[in-house]
This record gives sequence, structure tokens and C-alpha cells, in this order.
Amino acid sequence: MQHNKTLRDWIIMYLKIVIGAAFYAAGFQFFLYPNAITTGGLTGVAMIINYLTGLPVGVLTLIMNVPLFIYSWKKFGIHFIIASLVGTILASVFVDLFALTKLEMTHEPLLGAIYGGIIKGFGLGLVYHTGATTGGVDIPAKFLRRKYQHINFSTFILAMDVVIIAAFAIIFKRYDSAMYAIICMYIASKVIDLVLYGAINSKVCYIITDRSAEIKDGLVNKLHRGVTFLHGKGAWSGEEKDIILCVIKQSQIVELKHLVRAIDENAFVIVSDSREVFGQGFSYIGDEG
Repeated sequence: MQHNKTLRDWIIMYLKIVIGAAFYAAGFQFFLYPNAITTGGLTGVAMIINYLTGLPVGVLTLIMNVPLFIYSWKKFGIHFIIASLVGTILASVFVDLFALTKLEMTHEPLLGAIYGGIIKGFGLGLVYHTGATTGGVDIPAKFLRRKYQHINFSTFILAMDVVIIAAFAIIFKRYDSAMYAIICMYIASKVIDLVLYGAINSKVCYIITDRSAEIKDGLVNKLHRGVTFLHGKGAWSGEEKDIILCVIKQSQIVELKHLVRAIDENAFVIVSDSREVFGQGFSYIGDEG
């Protein structure tokens, strides 16, 4: 977390944590719990214990989070710990408060899994966007994310949640609920990524052509996109040529295809998704998230 935040930044950050914790708790308590769909993580463990003993899920989750916060104190610093502690406490409190309402939105497990996953994922995404977590497997996931930065944060969470879901299914012989839980986890992970990274709306294009100068002019003048030349050499032919590197909006992909085809039908074009792009014409590199 950054230490040069203004008072307004801190207020917005903690407001996101409050709202995110409320959405997370609502998704769990109103959609998942009534349909015996475990959420994975420590909340999932707490749900298993709750089914066996009747102890409150929120209180159990808080107790199990204590050693994790103690362990991560020196690793992530005081700001992370405080923000995550707030998120964890609020999520646990909201879960138990919402339980008092006795409100159950649906008893159709598939609907519970879908909408519970969406609402829970949105809430977690808001909390993660601040750099905090709601405790549980989020903390070890953050450790792993630091080491394996090419893997999305939500992927680590999804993998660890599967273990808890499997335990729930085996203990209570609720294999159908476990299947619904996998659907919920998958949906939640996608919503988390959407909140954290936004929709993929940019494409990275590599264009290998003998008419690079003409295609460059078309990209700059017609699509109004910046272009970079990379020096390339064919391994088989030994021929040297410029490779065009260009980042475009997803809405421009058809225009790019038409432009390249009109100039060089034999051009070799590689188009791939770009999760985030910073710079002129795209996101500002100083944006939080």
C-alpha cells in the first residue's frame, strides 16, 4: 500500500472495504448458506464447524484468522494488516448480522451459486482493489502472488478453495453442493478479475510483413495508434525485416485486419489479449489498482 495517500484516498479506500465486506457477506448469507453451498477458505472451514456444532460462522472465521494475521504482520506491514483486519472483522460481523434477518433469497441451488458468486466476487474484488484482503486464504494467496506474478490472484484463491470444498463434500456427503460450489467459485473468480483488472478491451498486435512502412502509415494515420518497430530475423530464411508492434482497442481489430489485408495479403499477424495497458490513449499509469 502507498504511504502518501491523502485523507480523501484513505476514506475512499476504507469505504470500499466496508461496501466490499457487506457484499461478500450478503452473497454468502443470502444465497450460499441457505443452499448448503460452501465458499471455500476459512469461511468454508467455519461453515463446516457451524454445521457440526452450531457455532456462529463469523466468530469462527475471526478466531481462525488470528494466527494468519500474526504471521503476515512483518511480511506485508502495518497498513496491510490494519486494512485487512478491518475487512475481516467487517465481513465476519456482516455475516452474523445478516444471519439474524433469516432472509433467504432462493432455495434453488443453481441460482444461489450463480448470484452468490457474482455478489461475493464483486465484494471481494472491491476489497482486493484497495490492496487489503478479508483474511483466510487471501493471505497465503497474496504470498504466492508475490512469488508467481504471472498467475492471477483469484487463481490462487480458487485452487485453495477447491480443497475446502472437497472436504465439505466428503464430510457431509453433499457432492451436489460441492459441484454448485465449484460453479460459484469460478464465477466469483471471474468477477474478482473484472473488478481488479477491468474487461479486456485492448489487443497487442505483431505484424510481420514486407511492407511495414505502408502498414505503419495506415495504423498511425487511419487508426491513430502508436507503432513500434522490432528488429526480426527469420530463423529459416535468414531474412531480416521490421516487425510492427501495436496496441489497439478491441473495437479496432476489424479495421486493422482490413487495413493489413489491403496492403499485404501475405502478412503474418499475431493478435493477443492485453490485460492492462498504461500510457497515452489508454489508462493512466498512476491509477490505483
